[in-house]
Amino acid sequence: MHQVTMNEKISVIIPLYNKKPEIKRAIDSVLSQTFQNFEIVVVDDQSSDGSPDIVRSYHDSRISLVEQDHRGVSYTRNHGVDLAKCDFIAFIDADDEWTPDHLKTIMDLIKKYPEAGMFATAWKFQTADGKTRWANYQYIPGPPWEGLLPDYFKSGAAGDSPVCTSVVVIPKKIFNEVGGFADYWKGQDIDLWGKIALKYPVAFSWEFGAIYHVDASNRTCDKKVPLDYQEPFVKTARTALMKGEVPPNLIESLNEYVWIIEFMRAIRNLRVGYTRTARIILKHCMTKGHYFETMQWLLLAELPYPLYLFIRDIRRKFKKCYEK
Repeated sequence: MHQVTMNEKISVIIPLYNKKPEIKRAIDSVLSQTFQNFEIVVVDDQSSDGSPDIVRSYHDSRISLVEQDHRGVSYTRNHGVDLAKCDFIAFIDADDEWTPDHLKTIMDLIKKYPEAGMFATAWKFQTADGKTRWANYQYIPGPPWEGLLPDYFKSGAAGDSPVCTSVVVIPKKIFNEVGGFADYWKGQDIDLWGKIALKYPVAFSWEFGAIYHVDASNRTCDKKVPLDYQEPFVKTARTALMKGEVPPNLIESLNEYVWIIEFMRAIRNLRVGYTRTARIILKHCMTKGHYFETMQWLLLAELPYPLYLFIRDIRRKFKKCYEK
C-alpha cells in the first residue's frame, strides 16, 4: 500500500512514433490538467515525420524528449518508466487526449484506494466526424460510481476493458514488480493490466478522463496482418491457473476473459485469410459461456475464404441498414 503525500507527483509517459498530426493535441491536453504536479517524458522511437520537432517547440521545464533507435512500443514505454522520477506512472498515447480533470480524478482515487494496483478513469471513442461514444462498460456499477472494480476480468470479458493505456496510472513499484510491458507488437498492454489485476484491486472512476481517437494515423491495432502467436496474457493467465495462483472467485471470469482474447485472435486471422489458423484457435477456446458463438465462427472458418468474404459483406450491409 502506497502512502500518498500532499505533494505527490506523476510521471506522464508518451511513446512517440510518427505522430506529427496528433502529438501537439496530446501534450496540450496534459498541460491543461487541473492537477499540475507532473513531469512529461516523451520517448521518440526514431520517428521520420518530424514529430520530435513538435515536442522541441515547447518551452516547459517539465517536458523532456528522449530519442532512441527504433525498438517498438513496449521498449519505448518501459524506457520512459525507467527515466521517470515520480512514484506514479501515467500513460497517454501520442494520438489520444485527456480531459482537464483526468489527473485530479486519478489522484483522488489514489488517496481513497491506496491498496489498488492501478487506477483508471472512464474513456470514450471518437471517430473522424467528431462523434464520441462511451466505451462498452459491463459489470461495473453505473455512473457516478467510483471504487474498486467488482471483477476486472468479468468486465473485460463482457465488454471493453475498464482500463486502457491512455487512462491508466500505475505505482512505479508495482509496474516494476510485474515486469512492465512484454515485448510484443500486440497485446502487451492487456498483459500488463491482467498481471496487475491478478494480484491487486483495480480502482475505477466514471469521471470522463480521456478520448481514444480511432481515426488517428499509424495505429498498431489497424495492422492488417495475421496474429500467429498467443497474446502474452493468455500465457500469463494459463500459467497462473496451472500454479493455483488465481483466487477461486476469479477463475471462471478469467477463463472467459482468456476466451475473448483468443477469440479475437481467431477473427483477426480469419479476416486476413488465415482460415486454418482461425479454426485451430477456435477449436481450442471453447467455453460454456460462449459455446454457440464459437461454433458460429468455426462454421464460417470452414467455408472457402471467398465465400466467407461474401457472407461478411452481406452481414455488414444488413447492419448498416439496421443502424439507419
